Amino acid sequence: MVFSSILFLFYFLPAVLVVYFIVPRKAKNIVLLLFSLFFYAWGEPVYILLMLFSICMDYFLGLWLERAKEKPGGAKKVLALAVVLNVALLGFFKYADFFVENINALTGLSIPALNIPLPIGISFYTFQAMSYLIDLYRRDVPVQRNIISFGTYVSLFPQLIAGPIVRMRTVVGELKNRRESFDDFSSGVKRFVTGLGKKVLIANTVGAVWSQISAMELQELPVLTAWIGLLAFTFQIYFDFSGYSDMAIGLGRMFGFHFLENFDYPYISQSITEFWRRWHISLSSWFKEYVYIPLGGNRKGLPKQIRNILVVWLLTGFWHGASWNFVVWGLYFGVLLILEKLFLLRFLEKLPTFFRHVYTMLLVMLGWAIFSFDSLSDGLTYIRALFGGYGQPLWDNAALYLLYTNLVLLVIAAIGSTPLPQKLWNRLSGRLAGHPVSVGAMETCLVAAGMLLSIAFLVDASYNPFLYFRF
Repeated sequence: MVFSSILFLFYFLPAVLVVYFIVPRKAKNIVLLLFSLFFYAWGEPVYILLMLFSICMDYFLGLWLERAKEKPGGAKKVLALAVVLNVALLGFFKYADFFVENINALTGLSIPALNIPLPIGISFYTFQAMSYLIDLYRRDVPVQRNIISFGTYVSLFPQLIAGPIVRMRTVVGELKNRRESFDDFSSGVKRFVTGLGKKVLIANTVGAVWSQISAMELQELPVLTAWIGLLAFTFQIYFDFSGYSDMAIGLGRMFGFHFLENFDYPYISQSITEFWRRWHISLSSWFKEYVYIPLGGNRKGLPKQIRNILVVWLLTGFWHGASWNFVVWGLYFGVLLILEKLFLLRFLEKLPTFFRHVYTMLLVMLGWAIFSFDSLSDGLTYIRALFGGYGQPLWDNAALYLLYTNLVLLVIAAIGSTPLPQKLWNRLSGRLAGHPVSVGAMETCLVAAGMLLSIAFLVDASYNPFLYFRF
């Protein structure tokens, strides 16, 4: 079940809202837990057992870790065990076949693949559970003695499938004492509809362009066609994932939770360093806090700092999927970040803003070419095609037709990925500050129009993927 589906919008969400707001306050977490488990089980009935096992395992590990603090070194041993168990679960279900395939390739063995279907969202909820245990060890959060509250934290359906990665310290107070309000609910609806529109109206539409182009013979793509395709994927992955994050944040507000932002207009960045401060913020901050800093960060000299960056980005790439293209993608950005830290940032600061932005977006898009294919060789083939590496023409009639028919869409996507629409709205509402009724009416009309248009597209659409489900 995905947020951008008729099933979710007209059946699941109304049902959970009605039940949630009519039950007593003490029962609200139980309602969220049960509906979240149902939400997860809808797509993967078998793996609901894995979810329940993970909740129970980490709940009791948390209690054990809290008791072990009374003994010198005891808590550290429990934490080490907890990390090993969580990583082992993630590794088995997500990476077992990857390791089997590579062992077979290196040794000539024929170990049969396990062919284990990937549990949806396992990377996200495993990282959430580990962050709780690490923060508990650091005494940054209190131990959770109520398994219902803890289970709600791990399985909360707004962010269960694809984040943002919510840490216990962010919501620990709201798990026990949140208060829903009309203002929060209203802003949550607006944020949800904004995300739904980004996903359905833009991501799905440009995604169809990418799907069409990436299915062609890559070595025969005209250069213009290849760049149109990559630009379409660049916008698809942003509006798809940031749209989902908007919907998750909006849903959280409806139920009284305040999740942190996950995107901050990354495509306006003027360096790769800035880009990764703005893209998938919850993942970047997770790796920084729980891997980079514990390894020593930048405190132990430049060689070790470079090592730490490479370790973080190797893990970041591998986190995204059990395939070499993700590993190479992660290391690609790790190397770029190291180069910027060593000298590139100082050079970039001397360039005009336009050239810094072009530099950043070109490298980001080349990274997306590696990321977008399941095969590393296909990604590298596509990059070569971007530069006419197979002797293709710069364009042909089909390429010009693609550009002509999708130019307006790409321009809308480009503008929508910047703060400009928000600035224009702020300016308009500022001029009408003395007429709050008019501003409210306009907001309501825009939200209603966005919702109706999104539903119309969903009813008629046959293309409605969600890219981050595979992670």
